[in-house]
Amino acid sequence: MPLLPKASAATWRRTHPHGSRPCSCRTVSATSKMCPGNWLWASMTFMARFSRSSSRSPVRTRGVLEEMPAVQHPFLNVFELERLLYTGKTACNHADEVWPGLYLGDQDIANNRRELRRLGITHVLNASHSRWRGTPEAYEGLGIRYLGVEAHDSPAFDMSIHFQTAADFIHRALNQPGGRILVHCAVGVSRSATLVLAYLMLYHHLTLVEAIKKVKDHRGIIPNRGFLRQLLALDRRLRQGLEA
Repeated sequence: MPLLPKASAATWRRTHPHGSRPCSCRTVSATSKMCPGNWLWASMTFMARFSRSSSRSPVRTRGVLEEMPAVQHPFLNVFELERLLYTGKTACNHADEVWPGLYLGDQDIANNRRELRRLGITHVLNASHSRWRGTPEAYEGLGIRYLGVEAHDSPAFDMSIHFQTAADFIHRALNQPGGRILVHCAVGVSRSATLVLAYLMLYHHLTLVEAIKKVKDHRGIIPNRGFLRQLLALDRRLRQGLEA
């Protein structure tokens, strides 16, 4: 078991259903929850990192983001976005419908042919594609169209080069009669969430803040800071285009 921060170890033991025993949450369906301990650990790690960083930030605008769209917010930066991301819904299922016909999920649901069939998925966008994870052949017999994006969940990775391609694929899927798409990565909170946010901004003209709120109404997400900076750059470019 990883070493937990001293102040959070007791909280983890109280909250995790298995205590100190190995987790065996392996039941996978679209509505079954991810292991609470895994999500809690990720949340605590995120908040510890955020607290250290935000304490050095000169901007103090607690609560403002929830009232103002990005285009009107002169101090919008990664720290405000992280604060917004951690408010409201922080839990998630293996797959959540975050927009009509658009499911955001994890690798487990992507591997579950029975659930994909039950949900009526017609397209899969894999944001964690590699030689070892994700192939079109995995969906033979299901009539599913597949797009793989080789992306690393690293702040240094340039996800923006995939924004338009991914958004176009999602748009075509949802424009198809009866089209339903699963966008996923390993956990479904960073890489895949970033591509979904970019789609909502590019095709539905939402600001980044509006897109985050829309997704967070249905699923907790935490894109890494590098991805947030790239989404901010997209947000500025789109807003400037509207004002031109």
